[in-house]
Amino acid sequence: ILLSDWIWQDRLWFPAGLGWANLKDRDGQVFAKGRDLWVIFPIAVCFLIIRQIFERTVAVQLASLLRVREKPRVRAAPNTTLESYFCNASKFPSQSSVEELTKQSACSVRQVQRWFRRRRNQERPSQIKKFREACWRFTFYVLAFIAGLGALIDKPWFYDMEEMWNGFPTLPLLPSQYWYYMIELGFYISLLFSVATDVKRKDFKEQIVHHVATILLISFSWLVNYIRAGTLIMLVHDASDYLLESAKMFNYAGWRKTCNYIFILFAAVFILTRLVILPFWIIHTTWVYPLTLYPPFFGFYFFNGLLFVLQCLHIFWAGLILRMAIKFLPGNVCIPKPNHYRVVSWTEIEPSPEPYTTLHHHHHLNLSKTTY
Repeated sequence: ILLSDWIWQDRLWFPAGLGWANLKDRDGQVFAKGRDLWVIFPIAVCFLIIRQIFERTVAVQLASLLRVREKPRVRAAPNTTLESYFCNASKFPSQSSVEELTKQSACSVRQVQRWFRRRRNQERPSQIKKFREACWRFTFYVLAFIAGLGALIDKPWFYDMEEMWNGFPTLPLLPSQYWYYMIELGFYISLLFSVATDVKRKDFKEQIVHHVATILLISFSWLVNYIRAGTLIMLVHDASDYLLESAKMFNYAGWRKTCNYIFILFAAVFILTRLVILPFWIIHTTWVYPLTLYPPFFGFYFFNGLLFVLQCLHIFWAGLILRMAIKFLPGNVCIPKPNHYRVVSWTEIEPSPEPYTTLHHHHHLNLSKTTY
């Protein structure tokens, strides 16, 4: 038996008595097919091209309109010895290494430390670059959410989750579902393609896991016709992402209070959609309700296993988001000095652990990371 035949045998991916034969087009009804997914790669390439044009035109103009400014950076003086260590050994030399470098470079300890600070600062992404990335993602997420809501709002499974299993697996494919899937998958593939050039955040590994799990989840739900569940999951994710990206944009523009209030709204929507609606409505209906209809099978465990991976990431991020959102609530609003913001994560709106002013309290915000 061929390996592919063994992997795709009916009993692994469908309830007993059902299989791939049930998903053949007939009577004018069209069903999802694995070969349809090849289109996501040219779509991803189109997204990369559109993004480059968008960031160089629309995003730049919007940055100018919101008065996003770059602060002058003091460049490190040319020094072959320190540059070689910086590029080949470490960007953060230990105390013993600093002392050794002072002998090799004929500089004092303070001069070496200052040189490394300035050299690291040179490699930090510019405010304009970060604004452009956030602007691109904001535009996609808000359009995807509106399109997804428009495609689902008149469907019975949008209001009654159990309807997503009505007639499974012979659920005819709708044009709106096809394009929603292909565009979402194409976008996430484009994010993986561009990860090397995007601003690298401290939750880089968690983001990669999230993107890969999302792509696998969406692709698998397409292959085995869990499309109704898949569209609901995508809509839940899109519901809060555009708020986060807009908070970043206002932060880069220096609109601190607007950024804080949007972030509080984002935190509320994130908690509602990903810690309430997703686990207690959608995952409950994909994990508990099917067992009343069919005995469990491998595809059932695989699909829900990917959902649980995403849910664990959501819980991890929600805790960090809540800690930040509480600090931004009215009456406890921190107004950091403009030069005390640094990149820590996909929120990128956390102040650094240096001193800053507050309205009512004098303490520090220091989260290590947060993400989408």
